[in-house]
Amino acid sequence: MNQPIASQKRFTLSELRTNQHTIMAVLAVAVGLAGGLGAVGFRHLINFFQTLAYGSSDELLHVVLALPWYLKVWVPAAGGLVVGPLVYFFAKEAKGHGVPEVMEAVALKGGVIRKRVVVVKSLASAISISTGGSVGREGPIVQIGSAIGSTLGQLLKVSQDRMRTLVGCGAAAGIAATFNAPIAGSMFALEVILGDFGLATFSPIVISSVVATAVSRAFLGDVPAFIVPTYELISAWEFPLYMGLGLFCAVVGVVFTKVLYLTEDLFDEFKFPEYLKAIIGGLILGVAGLFFPEILGVGYGGIDLALGQKLAWYALLLLIVVKILATSITIGSGGSGGIFAPSLFLGAMAGGFFGAVVHQFLPTVTASPGAYSIVGMGAVVSATTHGPLAAMLILFEMTGNYKIILPLMLSCILATIFAGMLKKDSIYTLKLARRGINIREGKEINVLKSMFVKDVMNPRVETIQESCAVVDMADQISKSKFNSFPVLNADNKLVGIISFNDYSEAIFDEDLKDLVVAKDLASENVVTVSADDDLFAALEKISRKDFSTMPVVSPDDPTELVGIVTRRDIIGAYEKAVLKKSLFRS
Repeated sequence: MNQPIASQKRFTLSELRTNQHTIMAVLAVAVGLAGGLGAVGFRHLINFFQTLAYGSSDELLHVVLALPWYLKVWVPAAGGLVVGPLVYFFAKEAKGHGVPEVMEAVALKGGVIRKRVVVVKSLASAISISTGGSVGREGPIVQIGSAIGSTLGQLLKVSQDRMRTLVGCGAAAGIAATFNAPIAGSMFALEVILGDFGLATFSPIVISSVVATAVSRAFLGDVPAFIVPTYELISAWEFPLYMGLGLFCAVVGVVFTKVLYLTEDLFDEFKFPEYLKAIIGGLILGVAGLFFPEILGVGYGGIDLALGQKLAWYALLLLIVVKILATSITIGSGGSGGIFAPSLFLGAMAGGFFGAVVHQFLPTVTASPGAYSIVGMGAVVSATTHGPLAAMLILFEMTGNYKIILPLMLSCILATIFAGMLKKDSIYTLKLARRGINIREGKEINVLKSMFVKDVMNPRVETIQESCAVVDMADQISKSKFNSFPVLNADNKLVGIISFNDYSEAIFDEDLKDLVVAKDLASENVVTVSADDDLFAALEKISRKDFSTMPVVSPDDPTELVGIVTRRDIIGAYEKAVLKKSLFRS
């Protein structure tokens, strides 16, 4: 008698999705733990280097004020002496504020970030900040956390879609742990880094953010980043004033963005060894710090002065200008650090200045300048990053002040809109746009830009020698599926291309069959694509002339034929990539 065959359990699509979500939740916890510990370790690393440089890990503004003038000048220069070579020789993507590199990795590289970035970025940014560099902690920790998530994904060989989510988890963990702001950390990753609020992405990022915040609070305590007096909305007449503040902060944010990249260009054009330019930036910064010590380091000491209304209106206005220049010089010369904290500093000064002016003329219907400083912080961050949700939430969580939320929302939204009108790109996306990468173009273009010609080309090419007579070409052409052929010389170098329009008349002309060779008919102006080009560039070339095929040449030699790519190859690769993404997302 036949024994019944044991039935095998079949997973339904719903069960499979649940299993995938569980796996991602576990990975999100791991990234949150690592990101939280990374943020704590980064904070201690800054304190360690600051103690070496200045003899104390206390608030840098208070430490610098007690130092002799020569140390104020030479310590930032010494920091540049170490940071410049470190970044130049070990990981050039560690230069600058870091977030654009993460965005590029998410959009075009499947979330892959080099593992060494964690170490190099940590050291370079910690040294820059601790020696007085006018940059923030959040950009480096976003890049560090993202690299941790990417490294975990690479070790486990997860799909590109999951890899991007893990990168977002790392970014959220870094922001959340740095600012003790789990909601803002989640929003920053979703709004700025990924641009994706889908449930499959949202859940792991929230988990990482919460776990990282718990780790941070266990080591650093549960305190807001800024202790501010209690401010509130005095009158409904203040709403138009807060709208004006949003517009003013938009201008500040756009000016900051433009000056930052203008300064980078100036240093790039400066004929001096690349790895030594940070020394010059450090010297300039040190001299500026003699007169404006508030600009050195992360700048939280200066922010506290603005929130506490301890700076005159002219000092607030002057610090806006000096801080923009200081941060631009630090980053442009080769330093490493974020622009989030400088944006907060600029917002505190801009808001304090604006508040001092309106309070002078309308004392009975306006709050004190400190309230406008808080709102200004969120508004300038919104203007520079084009991320109003993250800006609003991070200010709310950092200050713990709910009463200012309505004017904060109004100013942040207006600042984002007006800044977008003045400058299409944010301070992050502009860096990518200058490299020819447009994050706003759409995911379909980013899919094409993430794949390369060498991955889809056909290395077997049907070619014709330039000395081949038309009569000998006829048999080959009649058996081929192509209607155009690369033409090679005796050294097998690409010298032309012959298409149907070129040979159609000669091949049927009995008088020309034996007299004409391929070289006589071929076009010498060959449109080619390099094997290292991305598929977007290839599709743009092949569509511009309405070709069906295009020769692929070596990146090192434009006459060395290595393959051929067709429009069908490109579209087919794109459709497969989109289908794969949709399957993993479902």
